Amino acid sequence: MMQTVQHSAQTLKTALISKNSVLVSQYEKSDVGEQRLLNEAFQPANGLFGPITLHSQSDWITSHPEASQDFEQFFSDPDRRTPSPDKRSIYLQSIGSLGKTRIISEEYIKWLKGYCEAFFYGLTVKLLEPVPVSATRCSFRVNDNTQNLQIHAVGHILKFLKKKKPDDAFCVVGITMIDLYPRDSWNFVFGQASLTDGVGIFSFARYGSDFYSLHYEGRVKTLQKTSLRDYSIFDDYYIPEITSVLLLRSCKTLAHEIGHIFGLRHCQWLACLMQGSNHLEEADRRPLNLCPICLRKLQCAVGFSIAERYKALLSWIDGESTDAPAVAPKRSHEESVNIPKPVEAFKDWRGWIFKCLAVLQE
Repeated sequence: MMQTVQHSAQTLKTALISKNSVLVSQYEKSDVGEQRLLNEAFQPANGLFGPITLHSQSDWITSHPEASQDFEQFFSDPDRRTPSPDKRSIYLQSIGSLGKTRIISEEYIKWLKGYCEAFFYGLTVKLLEPVPVSATRCSFRVNDNTQNLQIHAVGHILKFLKKKKPDDAFCVVGITMIDLYPRDSWNFVFGQASLTDGVGIFSFARYGSDFYSLHYEGRVKTLQKTSLRDYSIFDDYYIPEITSVLLLRSCKTLAHEIGHIFGLRHCQWLACLMQGSNHLEEADRRPLNLCPICLRKLQCAVGFSIAERYKALLSWIDGESTDAPAVAPKRSHEESVNIPKPVEAFKDWRGWIFKCLAVLQE
């Protein structure tokens, strides 16, 4: 059942620019190149922003009917959180190890930090000191179907993140390689956020190439009834290999979920990073980019130049690091390896960004 969600050019134009005269004139005063790019939203066959395709009844839009959110609804939402001059930092908190060695773990979180800095261009991204699972005091379980270990995403973890929130934080986002569940009746969840508190937790466990295979090593072999407070079960717990696809999926999830904290709801206009996804296959079909309507929302919240943001994303893909440490950390001989960032999976997106820059700079 392949189906296309196709809106008329007029519907898309109204969703982007609105009919509110104040918002229309605000749009008309914006940069001409930016208007030219955003207007691609309602040019049929524009080649940059396609319609949403549905592949099955289990896709998000079919199974979770939601009200759509156009730019005007986003703009006038009284509950929307916006970064203020003294709260312009996104904090990343790793929970448990993210890589098979300490060095890979540290590099991985740095790659994600750099990506976030480019995606939410204009905001600062900072790292909190990594913590073990035990620090969060969260509940956990062994999933009855998959036999893998899961931590409870709501409750303790979000409370823990809220307590750790620095004064200059716009939001704090926990990242883990351990699978999550939101409540007992649910099988799993990729991430969970509290928009009012500006905190979220996301797991990349299911993004490893082997999670759904029969040989998945994260299954808990002995199902002894461990005490629900004995966190030693997480010591040396299985971590997937860091691959380019894992990095791509992690960046997607991180940007999508932080987008929610800014007040962007699930996109129902065009193929977009902010579309909902029920399963990995659907998440993989989502593009890395925001559609023009969601891009205008994010620009309104953060206040970046679209061209500068795209250039920052290109620099990240091309491996130009913006923040070399002031003092090189002391490392033992075997640790002084330089791990190249695996960006092969971002190649198509890199080409797409160049096309957008060409439209912006015509």
